Amino acid sequence: MGKFVSGCGRYRGGVIGIVVGMDVVGMDVQTESSRDVVLRAWKAFGSRDPEQVAAVFTTDAEWFAPPLNATAVEVGTHHMVGRDRIVRFLTEEFPAIFTADVEVEFRSVIAEGSTVVVEERMRATLDSGRPYDNDYCFVFEVRDGLVHRIREYMDTRRGVEQFGPR
Repeated sequence: MGKFVSGCGRYRGGVIGIVVGMDVVGMDVQTESSRDVVLRAWKAFGSRDPEQVAAVFTTDAEWFAPPLNATAVEVGTHHMVGRDRIVRFLTEEFPAIFTADVEVEFRSVIAEGSTVVVEERMRATLDSGRPYDNDYCFVFEVRDGLVHRIREYMDTRRGVEQFGPR
């Protein structure tokens, strides 16, 4: 069984760059492919182009996040169902909430079969002008070369505190 661990990747101004370090002893083709799908997905997310973002998801994709996280409260849901809903979030709602200086720093990317785990830190400026800084863990499930499911975890209390009164 193989694993993939990345170095640091940063997203600024709609472009994501990924610095990669690998220890891939025994990595199988599915693991490598799943990792590549997720890294391509992050690049698409950073483009904010609806066509590029849609191209990385299955039509029945789902995105789960903790129910009371600040972003879910802003957009009105913590469970997005369907490619179109997720595309709207990433290309319209996310940029309206995190309006400037968005920076994503990958701490690790670990792949096993069709599952890829991404640990990251995100910093940005909120629409209120407040700074935002939080740690995340995403669990991606890949199906047929596309992202099928994402489970998102973060420090919900820290996020709500940074959003402040709305």
